[in-house]
Order: sequence, then structure tokens, then C-alpha cells
Amino acid sequence: QVQLQESGPGLVKPSQTLSLTCTVSGGSITTDYYYWSWIRQPPGKGLEWMGAIPYSGGTYYSPSLKSRTSFSRDTSKNQFTLQLSSVTPEDTAVYYCARVNGFSSLFFDSWGQGTQVTVSS
Repeated sequence: QVQLQESGPGLVKPSQTLSLTCTVSGGSITTDYYYWSWIRQPPGKGLEWMGAIPYSGGTYYSPSLKSRTSFSRDTSKNQFTLQLSSVTPEDTAVYYCARVNGFSSLFFDSWGQGTQVTVSS
């Protein structure tokens, strides 16, 4: 069974870059038809999809965050990363990494536990 674990600093100062890593175990991030996503949930709000890295590489970004977001992956470590630049307090949220199953349709089938990130000086 695949497991995902987010890691990174819990506190980031405004205008800095937020960096998070998702470490995947029990499955390879290069396995066909899976997409590796970042999702966040600000306090009191719903889930927001930030984008994904498909099994083949490349990136998909949410249009609303595209100008500030960068994804990468390290296949040797089975990890993928999120960088969000120029953060403001509005970027305070619980950040999740998740796997999207794309074999026949697209749905989230595995989630990390989430990590709280607070943007504050």
C-alpha cells in the first residue's frame, strides 16, 4: 500500500519561498498512470488543488497559482517537491500531497497526513 509523507518547515516568513517535500513509499512515482499532486486547505476554507506531476514527468499547475508555484521530483529518492514563492499570510494552510489514480478516470486514492504551514513574521 502506498504511503505519502509531507515534510518541511511549519513557519515561513512573508515574501519568502515555501518548500515542501513529499516522500512516497510502497510505490514508485514513475509508475504509469499515477499523478502526484499538491493540495492545500486554508483555515475555514475548502480544499484547493495546486497542481500535479504526472508519472512521465512534466507539471500541471493550477492557473491561480501558476506564477508562484514550482514542482520537481527526485526519482532516485521517490520524492516530489513543492515550492511556492512570495508567500503571504493567505498562503497559511494545511498542505497535503496525494496520489491521483488515472487508469480509467481521475480520482485521489492516497493522501499524506498533511502538514501545517503558517506564514507569519
